[in-house]
Amino acid sequence: MIGVGLGLVLGIGLFCIWWSFWPRPESASPPRKAGLVSRLSDELVQAGYDAVTPRSLLGACVMAFAVTLVVCVATTRVIPIALCFALMAGYAPLLLVRMRARRRRAVMRDLWPDVVDNIGSAVRAGLALPEALSQLTIRGPEELRPAFAAFAEDYRATGRFQECLDRLKERLSDPVADRLIESLRIAREVGGSDLGRLLRTLSTFLREDARTRAELETRQGWTINAARLAVAAPWIVLAMLSTRPGSLQAYSQPAGVLVLIIGAALSLVAYRVMVRVGRLPEEGRVLR
Repeated sequence: MIGVGLGLVLGIGLFCIWWSFWPRPESASPPRKAGLVSRLSDELVQAGYDAVTPRSLLGACVMAFAVTLVVCVATTRVIPIALCFALMAGYAPLLLVRMRARRRRAVMRDLWPDVVDNIGSAVRAGLALPEALSQLTIRGPEELRPAFAAFAEDYRATGRFQECLDRLKERLSDPVADRLIESLRIAREVGGSDLGRLLRTLSTFLREDARTRAELETRQGWTINAARLAVAAPWIVLAMLSTRPGSLQAYSQPAGVLVLIIGAALSLVAYRVMVRVGRLPEEGRVLR
């Protein structure tokens, strides 16, 4: 009986040794894509509306849609036209947030090189990374001081650098900030004397990227303005016609409804195509 047990143990051991020569390939997980809520949260933070949640923004869109629909129905007595203007009004809060976020991203793009230079100067002066980030509360750009002040308070309260970096990344919600924070995280974990060189290289790259994007956006701005004017012109004419009730009765017929649907679809497609052609692609948060 003992011999059977020893043979069984020996067989299991040999099988484990043989199995170790055939490692299972690790399945590469697909990159996680940001959902609608995450994108709205990032855009709200980038627009400066930190206290507004995505649910509140969507609620404002629904409220604007409902109010505009009621007002237009009571004014024009034509439901298809009221729906068109209500859809525009419902999209207006989201459009406002995205426009403001895009404008603030352009402003921040010019500020990040100064932030990197300040951190590099503090590191060369002998400050630790948490202190180098905390001193940006005083020496950093005015728009970014509240986020770094919150980081300094978190670090004084907890002393956990990694968790404070994660909170700082959430407060900034910026692709450039993600790159900078991850670079500082790696430098903190592995150490080394190349942090100053890394920061100088990053600062130079950010300045060249901001200068190039500014030149291209200046040249392509007319395309965006032309797209907006071309899309807005027919609907402005329709709004002017709304002041004459007799001229709107044709749009309550099936043929008029079909004209509105085709016009709205063509306007949307043409605007999206022109914006996609004329606007530079925005950098996504890869290091979320």
